[in-house]
Amino acid sequence: MQICKVLFTDYCYFCRMNFTHYWQLLFAGFCFVALVQVFYYLFFFVRLSLYKKPLKPVSQTHPVSVVICARDEAANLAKNLPGALLQEYRTTHEVIVVNDNSYDDSKYLLEAFEKTYKQLHVVELKQEAKMIPGKKFPLSIGIKTAKHEIVLLTDADCVPATEHWISSMQESYAGETEIVLGYGAYHKKKGLLNKIIRWETFHTALQYLSYALSGHAYMGVGRNLSYKKSVFYRHKGFTAHNNIPSGDDDLFINRAAGKKNTAINIAPEAFTLSKAPATWSAWKRQKERHYSTGKYYRPLHKFLLGLYSFSHFIYYPLFVASFFVFDWKYVLAVFGLRFIIQAIVLYPAMKKLKEQDLYPYFLLIDVWMFFYYLIFAFSLFKKPRASWK
Repeated sequence: MQICKVLFTDYCYFCRMNFTHYWQLLFAGFCFVALVQVFYYLFFFVRLSLYKKPLKPVSQTHPVSVVICARDEAANLAKNLPGALLQEYRTTHEVIVVNDNSYDDSKYLLEAFEKTYKQLHVVELKQEAKMIPGKKFPLSIGIKTAKHEIVLLTDADCVPATEHWISSMQESYAGETEIVLGYGAYHKKKGLLNKIIRWETFHTALQYLSYALSGHAYMGVGRNLSYKKSVFYRHKGFTAHNNIPSGDDDLFINRAAGKKNTAINIAPEAFTLSKAPATWSAWKRQKERHYSTGKYYRPLHKFLLGLYSFSHFIYYPLFVASFFVFDWKYVLAVFGLRFIIQAIVLYPAMKKLKEQDLYPYFLLIDVWMFFYYLIFAFSLFKKPRASWK
């Protein structure tokens, strides 16, 4: 009996020692994940927070070709196209609209616009491109049609935030610059969905703009993107990924962007604005199209983006677990350190992108990002839709 008691006591001691060791490992894991998150904020994201527009010794204007692709977008063209046509730009420019096999009244609407605006050039596509799904074929036609070296891209559902959009975007070309990444914002409206969509848009921009400033540009957004025709031809357009319906913006930039040839423009007058999806399902479909291209990024970009997303995903579960099984004072200290750094870095970045109204909610939405990753994780493995509309 005494032997059993001794064995039981030794077993309990062994369990306590091992469980203590296990919870220490859990806390160590939480600390490591927090450290990874802090690294991204202090190495990458702070670059956007501290960014100042470079001073140019000489101001130069360049001829610009704006390219817009549209399919069954008559309503959006009627509302948004005048914003591109009424730009205040003293140098030669043109606006090219590629009407991609539309079945609505786009053709007649564009014909009416052509009679009023001499800088508008409409390209009518009446046949689908075989083996090239999505937007890439009409966009390629638009770029090849462009008369000028600098092309500026946006979508039919977007409108320039100001009449100085063209002027501001082209000002970023200097020296070796071949690519300019802009910010495509969403109109602000009441409601939780609008806030979440704008936060996710800001969060994405925080990453791709900061990476570009660090010399590791990996994507741009087609709502507001500019590059030279020469870099488009040098990389043979979209031929490397013509079989993928999406990726006309991010996959091309992922291949063409380098350490010295990419600049950003976050001046408010250079923004574009679009209407945010009105339903959760519409937003989910939109994001799935984007995330289905991530697996085709360069290995370094996939590693950096994957490490950040994974550390972000497991951060709050590890925080909750560590809080209840470890000394809560140490857990809160680590949480507080990451929170303070996050708060300091995010506000100036939000202010630069005119999203500072989201700042009071950033902690709540940051927690919600755990569920965001759960929802869209499977999009990485889904086959992209064949149509871009």
